[in-house]
Amino acid sequence: MDTERKEAKETIIQLKKIGIRRTIMLTGDNQKVAEAIAKQVGITDAWGGLLPEQKVDAIKKLVTEENKVAMVGDGVNDAPAMAKSTVGIAMGAAGSDVALETADIALMGDKLNLLPFAIGLSRQAKDIIKQNLVISLGVVALLIPLTILGIASIGPAVIAHEGSTLVVVFNALRLLAYKT
Repeated sequence: MDTERKEAKETIIQLKKIGIRRTIMLTGDNQKVAEAIAKQVGITDAWGGLLPEQKVDAIKKLVTEENKVAMVGDGVNDAPAMAKSTVGIAMGAAGSDVALETADIALMGDKLNLLPFAIGLSRQAKDIIKQNLVISLGVVALLIPLTILGIASIGPAVIAHEGSTLVVVFNALRLLAYKT
């Protein structure tokens, strides 16, 4: 019987705080053991007694129900299910080579409590990417007509474009200061 990770309960609490509404444990342990661990940790659903191919089927079902599904795993048995999920997350230090190769994200140091940080950082990165697209495309959309109409000459247009590139870079550098 697997036991819960010591940081699992706090991680589930943090995931709920950042908007993760459903957590499901897929395990090869029997259903009663799965339910007991899920109750201790605060996981919403526990699906026990699953073979690797049944985990894959479960992920496929969840993807159709929920649209986006992240799968956290560490073993060879988890790799096929991670491959079918929207985002596969491997537990780095404890993860098998197959799980690490299959995963989109690897949490180094085998620290489950890094999961909320990784999700928050990825959300922040997505927001910054959107901002950077608006900045860069906005400058280009402004400079092209101004240059064609002769309002801006090519020299100042190039300087404005390169300046917007620097703004985009400095905007992206804000990710280095991201905290949970």
